Amino acid sequence: MTTQDRDRRRFFKAAGAVAAGLAFAEARADGRSDRNDDFIRSVQKARIFDLSHTWDENSPIAGVNPTYEMALEATHQGTRGTFDPDGQLSFTSEVQKWSGQHGAPSIDALGHIGYNGKLFGGVDAAASTSDPRGLGRSGVGAHLDIAHYPKELLVNRGVLLDVARFLQPQHRADPLPPAFAITDEHLAETARHQGVRLRRGDTVLIRTGWGQYFAGNPALYKGDEAAGVGVSGAKFLVREKARVVGNDTLTFEVRPPIAFPPEVPLFQVFPVHMLLIPQNGISIIENYFLEEIAKEREYEFLLVVPPLKIRGGTGSALRSFALVPRG
Repeated sequence: MTTQDRDRRRFFKAAGAVAAGLAFAEARADGRSDRNDDFIRSVQKARIFDLSHTWDENSPIAGVNPTYEMALEATHQGTRGTFDPDGQLSFTSEVQKWSGQHGAPSIDALGHIGYNGKLFGGVDAAASTSDPRGLGRSGVGAHLDIAHYPKELLVNRGVLLDVARFLQPQHRADPLPPAFAITDEHLAETARHQGVRLRRGDTVLIRTGWGQYFAGNPALYKGDEAAGVGVSGAKFLVREKARVVGNDTLTFEVRPPIAFPPEVPLFQVFPVHMLLIPQNGISIIENYFLEEIAKEREYEFLLVVPPLKIRGGTGSALRSFALVPRG
């Protein structure tokens, strides 16, 4: 084992300890402090990859969701002197309007998608949204809102499968073609090629290369055709026991997001969403920025996913990031 491998193991072991909520009840106070100091130093030494795009009114949004709006309700010019006669203090604040489950990146709550009238666990979908204040505010399905996102998944082992690079080794920076469906074979072979082993409970991220279009060509990014995960690819993620999945596109799944028999029993729209969320309880993250971490070939990392804790929320925008050991 190389020194680098040992350093990585130490880093993930220390980070995993806090993620799992391990307590040192038998330790003396000074021993606990030493452990905490070691952990803090370990994390502070980590390299951080910001997986978020910058979000504004020009960012691409799926047509089924409301547009993003932001306006300053208070300005420094208007507030100076509000609380003191000499005009020392000024402040500013804004009002924002947007769909709760869309940002850059964004995560879907388990109650976001229904299948045949049911949410994950067989919860009645119609009853869960009968109170317009939010998902589950009726008393049905409250545990499926974004406020109940599992605490243990706020920090989790993340794996990146760079499908675009694997399938296009001579043009690894290029995005996959529009309407390209990522299959189970593509995912399995990418993992094998990268030397990455998926583990039960992982958060699995998939690079299509389309994240380059988020700011560079937003019209193409939100268009009718885009690369993404197909039904067989989604079934692979289910078999591998992923807890959360994500990628660098607007909808995660391939667009157009449709499937026909015999791939599915009946014609379906958003078949991957229905398979992953209501049928298997796997959350989906969309709109990741994966270019930097893919360029560095960092395929295993500690992933931080911090959704807003909003009662009844169907999802949340994220400021998500990955940590890896330096060197």
